[in-house]
Amino acid sequence: MKASTIRTYQTVHTWTGLLAGFALFVAFYAGALTVFHNDIATWQNPPWRSAADAGVPVHTLIDRLTATQPAAKDNFGIVLPTDASHAAYAFWQDKDDERFASASQLHAPRAEAGENELADFIYALHDSLGLPVIGLTLMGIVSVLYGLALVSGFLMHLPQLVSSLFAIRAGRNLKRLWQDAHNAIGVISLPFHIIFSITGALFCLLGLTLATLNTVAFDGKLYSAFAQATQTTPTITASGTPAVMLSPEVLLERARATALTLGVTTFEPDYMHFVHYGDYNAVAEVRGLSQHTLGTFGTIVLSARDGRVLRTFAGDAYSLNGISYAALYGLHFGSFGGRTVQWLYFILGLAGAFLFYSGNLLWIESRRKRRHLDQPQRTRVMARATIGVFLGTCLGISGAFAATWIAVRLGADAGLPQRITCYGLFLAACVYACIRPIAKATVELLMATAALTIVVAVADLISNAGAFAQAWTPLTPSVLGVDLTGIALSIVFACFARATARRARTGNAHSVWALPAAS
Repeated sequence: MKASTIRTYQTVHTWTGLLAGFALFVAFYAGALTVFHNDIATWQNPPWRSAADAGVPVHTLIDRLTATQPAAKDNFGIVLPTDASHAAYAFWQDKDDERFASASQLHAPRAEAGENELADFIYALHDSLGLPVIGLTLMGIVSVLYGLALVSGFLMHLPQLVSSLFAIRAGRNLKRLWQDAHNAIGVISLPFHIIFSITGALFCLLGLTLATLNTVAFDGKLYSAFAQATQTTPTITASGTPAVMLSPEVLLERARATALTLGVTTFEPDYMHFVHYGDYNAVAEVRGLSQHTLGTFGTIVLSARDGRVLRTFAGDAYSLNGISYAALYGLHFGSFGGRTVQWLYFILGLAGAFLFYSGNLLWIESRRKRRHLDQPQRTRVMARATIGVFLGTCLGISGAFAATWIAVRLGADAGLPQRITCYGLFLAACVYACIRPIAKATVELLMATAALTIVVAVADLISNAGAFAQAWTPLTPSVLGVDLTGIALSIVFACFARATARRARTGNAHSVWALPAAS
């Protein structure tokens, strides 16, 4: 490959990585935690401290919904609880607005699904940076840049791929060590990064792509064709004849039994959808999660009146459209292979975050003037932006955990404290990185993140110690796992802080990472 070609790939790789890297670090760090979405939800509300309405049966929720919101009968959903300590909640359309409510909230429904749930907040950071309206589209564009960085990086390193993979040259040349680690992690995790890039772009830009093609190429007919190709609900007209509905518990059991005849080994319902509830022609859809298959989310469509199976979208009965979408979802979130795959995706998520962090460090080192104490302004700005955004993200998410922990114990809604604490700490870290010497700010932000993370984890362990001994349930390992993972991450942050402090004292005095006294 010509040297000029390699330089072109290097330029594309560098700038696409830098432009997208800040957003991708947030997406990967929050995404690694999102792999354990249900465990974080259990951590917030363990079995011995259930959420409000956790004991309300689904059929009672539906009865109250149809009594207080009769217009919702034509089309509503029920999000089933992840475990016994959480509450089911209803979802319906009120004019142009979406509404969400558990059993006690039906007179004053919410505008957001999980506004008090820490796990949902972290997921929002992953898929849209927590930004309403533009966040999803922005992350779609970032995913495209991410793909360009991957392709250009792969082509750039292709000639020495094998040697780069196994070359970790430890020694006094720290830039070379970071370069080797960056290359090795990038090459080893390349297949997974390709998956994340493609599926991320598809999920985030689907709406924009459909809107564009609908206008430009399909004469306004794309939406109806797309809905016809992908929807699982049959087109049913209400008969106008009232009928007694089967209980949701009976419908769930019938859907599970039907799914297990279609080749899947498990089917755990997580969502129900009703159309024309209370009518003779009423339909109930049951969506469930199946492990150890790429078609992770399947749907069984039943008559809500007599339980007849109307349609099946699970296991061997999946349509091509259905299996494609389910496979994309499963590959992106690692929901298809149980705990082993979850831990693999967690490690890959953290490795991806490291990839963007190390990429910025390499850019800074590459543009550092040798034997010059006064480094270029662009190098200092990039260094401050890197530690402010990257470490601010870690500190902010740890702060969200702390705010949730305190709010739950005070009996307050956790949604607002989560957001204020997370965004507040993030902005404070960015300001701190701008006004402090770079090396000191890096060490202090890492230490602050390590301290906050371990304080929350240890406090939760101590406060739950009695419950662990007296009320051990199958969900207890989830709570323990979140706390122990928090302790492990705090140790990693502390190790990074120690290594950064050592480099600031003993490393190259001309580096932006050196202490001011040395510079």
